[in-house]
Amino acid sequence: MCTRAQWTAEGQPVLVGRNMDWTERQGAKLWVLPKGIERSGLTDQNPLTWTSKYGSVGTIIWGGVSSDGINEAGLVSNVLYLAETTFKARDNDKQGLTIALWAQYFLDTCATVAEVVKACQNLDVRPVKLVHKGVAVDAPVHMSVSDPSGDSAIIEILDGETRIHHGPQYTTMTNSPPFEEQLVLLKQYEGLGGRLPIPGTMEAEDRFARAAFYLTKLPEQPETYQAAVAAVMSIMRNAATPLGANDPVRPNISATIWRTISDATNKRYYFEFADMPNVVWMDLDNFDLSENGQPMMFDLANNFEASGEISGLFQPTELFETTKADGVVTWQPGD
Repeated sequence: MCTRAQWTAEGQPVLVGRNMDWTERQGAKLWVLPKGIERSGLTDQNPLTWTSKYGSVGTIIWGGVSSDGINEAGLVSNVLYLAETTFKARDNDKQGLTIALWAQYFLDTCATVAEVVKACQNLDVRPVKLVHKGVAVDAPVHMSVSDPSGDSAIIEILDGETRIHHGPQYTTMTNSPPFEEQLVLLKQYEGLGGRLPIPGTMEAEDRFARAAFYLTKLPEQPETYQAAVAAVMSIMRNAATPLGANDPVRPNISATIWRTISDATNKRYYFEFADMPNVVWMDLDNFDLSENGQPMMFDLANNFEASGEISGLFQPTELFETTKADGVVTWQPGD
């Protein structure tokens, strides 16, 4: 499920593309969240509490799970599936945070990747129950973060421990196997250290190789800003899985259903559904992200004629209800 690629060519905006792959619709909606929102980590004991320092724009799925977004400082977060994610027993000495707010916590409180890495040290991130085809599992995900400097980090929870790869060289991310193993596999391909041709299957390690390889083929100096955005979009579409191509057993091998591009430099957020021809985008400067601002939402799935810059189409609304730690994601297609 999913592919992420970050492009940081000299003199160009820092652009982060991501595909969301899943077996069914997730009720994805676009949200504007101002600063000043008081939040809880939603664990039964010693929950993390905070007040959002930065406003953000992002994609909320399953009614209350933060999956992707960018804040007004230019920090970008992307949550992807990782089947090997495993959680240990709750450590009540650490402040607890539901994984449904994992991405949003960093968007609310951090301006740089370095701040995110530091903030990870004192957190106990707790799963929510994700029901997929009747089977409930502890939501197995990992996260990437990026910032306007081109810095990057990949954050995984393996054997209950947080493992972080931090540095601008970590531009690509998909799913299984864990990131350390992906880096080893990557070296076998032509142009990336080896001699094998670039693979073309839907497997996560093959999408990883394609995204990494084609990032090296983007023009050093695109003629226009539009060309730069289109270049990253072409990478994401190359790494996408066609509609209908779902593995019946592995949800990490599923069709691409939506994608985003986050412009960390210019604070712009692009979004498209794979089954709709229109791309929309939002400039964060067009929203009131101050403490006086209101949460706002836009549902592209029910406004399929929208295209281009859509900040004027968002409507004020009540804040979504986040799934608590160890709670069950109750959203169902059709809700």
